[in-house]
Amino acid sequence: MSHSAQISNQTKRWQEMDAAHHLHPYSEHHDLAAKGARVITKAEGIYLWDSEGKRLLDGMAGLWCVNVGYGRKELAEAGYKALQELPYYNSFFQTTNPYTAELSAKLATLTPEGMNRFFFANSGSEANDSWIKMVRFFWNLQGKPEKKVILARTQAYHGVTVGAASLSGIPSMHPQADLPIPNIQHIDYPYWYELGGNEDQQEFGLRIARSLEDRILEIGADHVAAFIAEPIQGAGGLIIPPESYWPEIQRICKKYDVLLHADEVICGFGRTGSWFGSQSLGITPDSMSMAKGMTSGYQPLSAVCVGERMGDVLFNANEEWSHGFTYSGHPVACAVGLANIEVMERENLVGKAGGEIGDYFQKKLTELQDHPIVGETRGMGLLGAIEIVKDKETRTRFDDAGGICRDHCFANGLIMRAIGSTMVLSPPLIITKPEIDELFALARRCIDLTAQDLGVQ
Repeated sequence: MSHSAQISNQTKRWQEMDAAHHLHPYSEHHDLAAKGARVITKAEGIYLWDSEGKRLLDGMAGLWCVNVGYGRKELAEAGYKALQELPYYNSFFQTTNPYTAELSAKLATLTPEGMNRFFFANSGSEANDSWIKMVRFFWNLQGKPEKKVILARTQAYHGVTVGAASLSGIPSMHPQADLPIPNIQHIDYPYWYELGGNEDQQEFGLRIARSLEDRILEIGADHVAAFIAEPIQGAGGLIIPPESYWPEIQRICKKYDVLLHADEVICGFGRTGSWFGSQSLGITPDSMSMAKGMTSGYQPLSAVCVGERMGDVLFNANEEWSHGFTYSGHPVACAVGLANIEVMERENLVGKAGGEIGDYFQKKLTELQDHPIVGETRGMGLLGAIEIVKDKETRTRFDDAGGICRDHCFANGLIMRAIGSTMVLSPPLIITKPEIDELFALARRCIDLTAQDLGVQ
């Protein structure tokens, strides 16, 4: 048997095991089993290899998370050292460990001023679920148990657990599990390209922000506990609000005594050119959630960070905080998180994303606007979106243009995510200028192929 045949047989074996026993996220399992899952076996830098030896440039850094790139020995060695010294102990029973304590202190030097207390979990979903309980506990301690309603945005993505999926404003996520849970409502989102028409962007930003005030007044400020939002909406289509949006949101939250929570799961840890998206967009939140880039995906780890207002109340409560996970503050995950931050600081990855590398990425992204089916590009730092349209003037969409383009990307060695008709990029922060050139050459080729399939010359 030839070597290539052996490889193909091994791939088929893994696919058969996977189809028989593995339930995938966001999948129609019958169709996936018939086709066979893609088997990724190796990663290095910004590249992945599948079980057939095909190389893929990972333009999404996994799921927005592998900020320091693949194959970093520093992170592996930090995890191995922790596994040898303290493979596990819990944070219950008034106990901590050196890695969790040191990571907490380190994070406090990176987060916005005053954000200095952290509760650890394992995923962004768990962090946001934990935050819901934290908000309710906070207002109960404040003697305002009637403040229970949490407002979020349409097309927001905050996770998939029961509470986090309820916060998420993507309608398809709700029917299967009879969501959302009570006391969670959604307001308009600041997607100017899709919803703004000919309206001035800044006027649009103010109008959409004021939908928050309208809903607060409709419900009654005494019943609204908090507003949660991503600084830049990620899985909802990489939506960057107009500059007028966030100052108005903050004014409204302050006026009506509504807590402001920044979901930094995607934006955090350098993605926008600052350590956190809140810093890039001038947001001063009461609390934040973070995950993904905190360990660059090398270990499951997330956190809820609270500022002084919430933190002081929770810290001084004469009541036990009845919440926690078996793996909250896991020593190995925290050790990897510390090593990840050390790499990012040593290599100035945040500065590069907010400077020379991010600027070059945005320049190459903008150059795609000359393509006949690209209606808009937008981005910040090392985030980018490409709107695929039938008509640039009317912004009319094709049917399934995103799916067509995504398939061409995989076939041509590029991972670029499709969100409806929007193609999204979020490469590792270690990406170089030559690699950015390669990425956008592949992206243009795949958009060309998509145009051909759609009958556009």
